Order: sequence, then C-alpha cells, then structure tokens
Amino acid sequence: MERKDYVSLSQKEQRRLKVVSELEAGHVSAQEAGRLLGISARQLRRLRAGFREEGAASFVHGNRGRASVHRLNDELRGQVIALGSGAYAACNDSHMSELLLVREGILLSRASVQRIRRAAGQKPKQRRRPPKHRSRRDRRPQEGMLLQVDGSPHHWLGEDQPRLTILGAIDDATGKVAAGLFREQEDAQGYFLLLRQIIKNHGVPLDLYHDRHGTFQINPKTPLSIEDQLEGTPTQTQFGRAMDQLCIGSIAAHSPQAKGRIERLWATFQDRLVAELALAGINDSAAANRFLPGFIQRHNARFAVQAQEPGLAYRPLDPKLDLDRVLSFRYQRTVALDNTVRLDGHLIQVPPGPKRRSYAGARVWVHELLDGSLGVWHQDEWLVRGKASVLAKVRARNFKPALPQRAAAQPPLPSQPKPRPAKPASPHPWRTYNPAYLNHPRTESRSS
Repeated sequence: MERKDYVSLSQKEQRRLKVVSELEAGHVSAQEAGRLLGISARQLRRLRAGFREEGAASFVHGNRGRASVHRLNDELRGQVIALGSGAYAACNDSHMSELLLVREGILLSRASVQRIRRAAGQKPKQRRRPPKHRSRRDRRPQEGMLLQVDGSPHHWLGEDQPRLTILGAIDDATGKVAAGLFREQEDAQGYFLLLRQIIKNHGVPLDLYHDRHGTFQINPKTPLSIEDQLEGTPTQTQFGRAMDQLCIGSIAAHSPQAKGRIERLWATFQDRLVAELALAGINDSAAANRFLPGFIQRHNARFAVQAQEPGLAYRPLDPKLDLDRVLSFRYQRTVALDNTVRLDGHLIQVPPGPKRRSYAGARVWVHELLDGSLGVWHQDEWLVRGKASVLAKVRARNFKPALPQRAAAQPPLPSQPKPRPAKPASPHPWRTYNPAYLNHPRTESRSS
C-alpha cells in the first residue's frame, strides 16, 4: 500500500509513534510499551499492525478532516444568521438564544449562536473590557436588608422616541428586582411611587443604597435658612423625611461603582428590555409600565441567586402609619381667620371639627398626595382630605383689564408747556391794600 510522505501528528500521536517505533526496533518490550502509552495489549497489537502497513499515517485519527455528525445543518445556520441580522439584531448572543427557543422553537446554546453569528461577520453588541482592580463588598446575607435604588434615562422605546427614565430597586442579597416604573424624569414623586410598590409587594426594607441625587439629600453647599440655623440641623428632603418615618436607613454612595449592582442591572435592561419592548410594539410609557412587571418576573427567574441566609428581612408596615400621608409632599401652613389655608395658588377650606369649631391660627400640615388630591393634617387627624376640599384658585391681586387696542396707531402729540396760573387783575381785592382789614373784628381776635 502506498504510504503518505508527509503527515501532521498531534502530541499524543507523536508519542504513540515514538513508543511503537522503539517497540519495533526491539528497544522496549510490549509490556513496557503498553504501560508507557496507557493502553491494553490488544490495542497495542492494532497500533503495531497499522504502523507496519501504513507507517506514521496510521496514527492519524480517522475523523480528521470530516464534518462532525453534530454539526448544524446549513438551513438552520442560515435561519439564525438571518434572524441575527434582522429581527434580533439588537439582542446579544445569550438573549437571542433564549428568544429563539421562546419565539421560534429553536433550541440552541449561547455558544452555538455566538459561533454562527461570528462566522457570519455579525459583531458582538458589547465589547468586553479588561476588568479594573476594585475591592469587593460582600452581599448582605438576607433578602430585604439592603435595596439599591437608582434611575436610568435612555431611549427605552427606540431612538426615534423621546427619552424616558426607568426607576428601579434591586435587592443586594439575591439580585432580584423589587420594583420598577417608567417616568419622564428622575423625580421625588417617582421614588415615592417606587417605594410604595416595594412596601405593597414585599414590605419595608431595612436600608436603601442610593446616589447623592437631590431627592435623597440636601446639597451641603446650599446655605442654611434662619430656621435651620436656629435648630442646628438642615431641613430634610421630602423623600428623606418619609424614610425617617418608615425607619429606613439611608446610605449615600460616593461613586457609581459603589452601587455597581444596579448599574449592571441598567446595562442588562438597556440590552434586553429595549429589544423586547420593540418586539412587543410598545411606543408609549403607559404600555411600557404594563409590560414591565412581566419582564421583571422573567429577569428574576433568570438572574436571581440564593441568599446566604433563608428568610426575609422585610418588615411589615406599622398599622399606625398612613402610607398615603407618609409618601406625600407636606408643607406647614397657618390657618387664616376665615379657616382657609393656601398651597400653590389654591384655597382649602377647613371645616369645623369635633374638638374645636375654628382652627384659625393653628399650625397645620398641608399634604399633596400622589393621586393629586390635597389634605390638611392637624394633631394626628385629617381635617380635610380629597380633591373636593379645594375651593378655587386664588385670584391674582391688582388685576387690571387690558386696554382696548386702537384702530390705527396715531403719532404722539407734541409736548406742551404747563400753563402758569393766571395773575389776578390789578383791581382784584388780593392786589388791593385795604387798611380797614386791620380793624376787622376777626383780625383783632387773632392778633390778641
């Protein structure tokens, strides 16, 4: 049989060729050769027979150069390439493999999808950067002990749609997303609604980890008011006051990397949520808020981990607390003599109560609730609550109606000098000296 002149062998095949060659030359025994190669005597006899017949080429594996029996067929590969450049172009490899199973019924691993897309020239969605050296902070041991909250502005509904901001909270122990909602911007009312979701669905957490946004704390560079200087403590923000009433600890991060868990969550959401919102055909914030809970549930099932300690650290809400009043904007006012208070140009009538008929001069709290209604709180009770309490907007003072416009603009009249008072004529009594005036009785009484 004709032998091949040149063959390429792997390290393992070269070792077998060397030992079998020494065996054929009589330098080693069959028992010693089997021990060196780690094969049985029967396998060694087959190797010797192949070497005698074909030489070094007999050690080449028979499947070399052949297509694997597990290779994906060309039709399936073409379908994945077409979807990867079409409907799923905005998805990463892992996300696309999951969508292929859910939406297309194609079961492929992430590695297979990545291999097919790279061979077709489809670049990865994100370029991996070498990690930086940072000190690791251990997770909290129990779910509900620490929640990281933040907002992320992004074109969530597409580049042609206006930017929205998603507010979210992620548990530090498990990585579960506790709540989320879309807002036009990152504001205090949005965080009130987010905290309300958390308390309603899970309970009151122990601590919140956040950035130094103005919603959570007063800017230290802002000068204190006279009242704050007298009290010695700066005024809290509306959200900070609510956290104190709920006994929630506040931890402010000094850098985005300090709250990296929720920062990585936004990267995942910007990768996956944008693609799924586009696939669902959602183009407004109301529909996006209805879609978000289902997405969060799937995200938690996919990425959440087990906490170190079993159980939940969430606390039940104190029944003495009115959650609507706590999660609201409150302002202190003094009741006027007509038993009304003002807030943002609105008059609120305070009715007589069972304890007192008039609240004139009393210091009360005016609350602006999350549903837009107003309420007046005084000494642990609602005096007024609801939209019907607002009488009317305060009319602007010193209101002057606009003058009617002239039919045609007329040139201004030339300025005229002021007329001087006319001098009385010479026969006027004021200019006539009357000596008898001195002998007048009224004059005499004045002089005396």
